[in-house]
Amino acid sequence: MENTSEIIFDKLVYSCAFETYRGHEEFIPDHFLGFQISGETHAFHDQGKTIVKENTVVLVRKNQLIRTIKYPSEKEKYQFISINLDIETLRQYATENRIVMDAPFAGTQKLFFEPDDFFRGYFQSLIPYVDKTKEVTLRLAILKIKEAVELILQSNPDFKNLLFDFSEPHKIDLKEFMNKNFMFNVSVEAFAKLTGRSLSGFKRDFNKTFNKTPKQWLKEKRLEEAYYLIRHKQKKPSDIYLDLGFENLSHFYYSFKRKYGMTTSEV
Repeated sequence: MENTSEIIFDKLVYSCAFETYRGHEEFIPDHFLGFQISGETHAFHDQGKTIVKENTVVLVRKNQLIRTIKYPSEKEKYQFISINLDIETLRQYATENRIVMDAPFAGTQKLFFEPDDFFRGYFQSLIPYVDKTKEVTLRLAILKIKEAVELILQSNPDFKNLLFDFSEPHKIDLKEFMNKNFMFNVSVEAFAKLTGRSLSGFKRDFNKTFNKTPKQWLKEKRLEEAYYLIRHKQKKPSDIYLDLGFENLSHFYYSFKRKYGMTTSEV
């Protein structure tokens, strides 16, 4: 399997794969605008599954967990290019243009755009940086991010209420969130931020809610789900261990036997 995921400059990322490639779980801290050049991206999040098809522009919202599978097309390698809309640049843009959000954004999770001439032209302008035929200065990088913001607002002015919402994630129900997202193998710090808590506040609330540390609870929850899938859904361990947040199969086998006193084949 050959694949690359390369940061061209501070906020521009180009991903390429010649065979189907399973990406790692990712905590998305910033909004980003992406273009599926070829192939497909299958993204899994707490609201289900989203398929980003070839020649599609997508705006991915900040502060969420995503797992991806990258599929090349029959004739082309997988290619996806994205630019992060970081909070510092968005704040600067809002100040310069006197933009203030006037209501919470009420849009859906799936934010696709028609790849019109403006969006095509924009992503085409990023190719020289991917091909390394053009050098990037910090000033130029910031200008490319602001250009992306202009295009998004041109397509729908209401997106200002999404892009320029600088409030921190509000404190949400910990039990509901963790039961939806336990399978994502991300840091405790990421879970804390997504639930609107400081790290110390998250650990304190977690212990009150589950009477366990996050590490203990996550491991037990993932193993319980594994037992259910193997026993009742006839799933193979090799097909589910990554989706349940285990980093390697041998560690999964060891943890499973230690908890249940039997191997997966004995379930």
